Amino acid sequence: MFKNVRMKTFFRYMVWIICASAIGLEVQAQGYEIKIKISALKDSTLLLGHHFAKETMLIPDDTITLDKKGMGVFKGKTSLPGGMYIIFLPSKRYFDLLLDKNQVFSVEADTANFLKTVTFTKSPENQIFYEYQNLITNKGQQARKLVEQKKNSKNESQKDSLTKAIDQINQEVKGFINKTITNNPSTLIAAILKGLQEIEIPDPPRDEHGKIKDSTFQYHYYVTHYFDNFNYLDPRLLRTPFYEQKVKNYVTKVIPQIPDSIIPVVDKLIDKVKSDAELFRFVLVTFFNEYASSQVMGQDAIFVNIAEKYYIPDASWASKDYIDKLKKEVAKKKPNLIGNIAPNLQLIEVPPDHFMAAQNDTALKSNPYVGNRFNLSDIKAKYLVVVFWEADCGHCKKAMPLLYDTIYPQIKDKGVKVLAIHMISSVEGKRKWIDFINSHNMYEWVNAWSPYSYEYKDLYDVYTTPVIYVLDENKKIIAKRITPEQVAEVIDFEEHKKVQ
Repeated sequence: MFKNVRMKTFFRYMVWIICASAIGLEVQAQGYEIKIKISALKDSTLLLGHHFAKETMLIPDDTITLDKKGMGVFKGKTSLPGGMYIIFLPSKRYFDLLLDKNQVFSVEADTANFLKTVTFTKSPENQIFYEYQNLITNKGQQARKLVEQKKNSKNESQKDSLTKAIDQINQEVKGFINKTITNNPSTLIAAILKGLQEIEIPDPPRDEHGKIKDSTFQYHYYVTHYFDNFNYLDPRLLRTPFYEQKVKNYVTKVIPQIPDSIIPVVDKLIDKVKSDAELFRFVLVTFFNEYASSQVMGQDAIFVNIAEKYYIPDASWASKDYIDKLKKEVAKKKPNLIGNIAPNLQLIEVPPDHFMAAQNDTALKSNPYVGNRFNLSDIKAKYLVVVFWEADCGHCKKAMPLLYDTIYPQIKDKGVKVLAIHMISSVEGKRKWIDFINSHNMYEWVNAWSPYSYEYKDLYDVYTTPVIYVLDENKKIIAKRITPEQVAEVIDFEEHKKVQ
């Protein structure tokens, strides 16, 4: 049967490592007419759909029932956008076909062996498409056998012979692909096959002694030429399963994973697809969602950039309410992006002797009017660790003693101070705070709170606890939303940078 034909053949190429992509075409006015004949499926219902990135979507109102001879026609007055389409059959079976300029053709198949028996009339592009699938299926089977033989062979001469045979299979497949691309340069199948190929990376340049001049040459070549075979500007690519993976991999795996490297690359990708509304929306939403949900420290800067530069001004599909909420979210995140000077806070520091005195004194423990006002910017330290926490928070009950008893002794001699901001206000909050500090003898830190203002929650984007920031001597944010263990790692990293 032909269940999962595309997964078992088109995507699975066991010999030659390739990437996936495709290219597309403008909608034509001529309409489409796809005649289907599958004798074994008479009186069966078929649906027409298409790929859209990783998803599959149905064409609205395009469902047919095959007649007693297994024949039916998908038909529409307006041509469909170019791409890879899907015929959905009963029992969750399906097969792919390509739609490009020509959308009037016939397809006939035998469900007993669809891949080998399918034929197309007036669609040479689909005929090539299935020739390719048959080729990689057959050559893949041959290659797997050879690979297994090589794995089990102990004869070096035989291994060499098997390696040459595997290489020959690769060359046959490459030959088919190159011939198809050359003979059909503007077709969708040629674009797909070209996009499936990884770029060939040249050897790095060497000096007169054979020593490599630049150890990063091949990486930089790969970054520069990543899209040589894959035209991400063509909207037909959206109707394949390859587009999203190819584009996202470039940003999330190929480019160095730091905001200063990612932001200009994302900007370039979005700017380049702006001329096509569908591509623009897809690329923008893809990266907007990617970085809106990112848990990687510092990548909120990418989200803010995308939202401010593209989504808020240009996302015409979004409602006004959503855009208004997004503006507020951006305004909340911007002040505490890594690299910014931390927002100043006015707090009240409660001295250690008060915590000790209030331990067994109910009146002192309940008195919220104790302490000295100060500004966060007043604290002089090479590094300032700012912790937002609550005495009755389950995570805080574990994190705060760990930070105080284990991590802080490792870093305090490196010019580190800790500002621990307790977030529960009211008399009840004061009591819980006093009890926690005394039970863990946490007297060395600057213990502070802000019982009359919650401004810090927005300024530092505090919506859960504990939240830990690390600031440098100029109060620039160098790390945020990290674990107690990571505090020591951040300090060590910063110290190491200074001695390099």
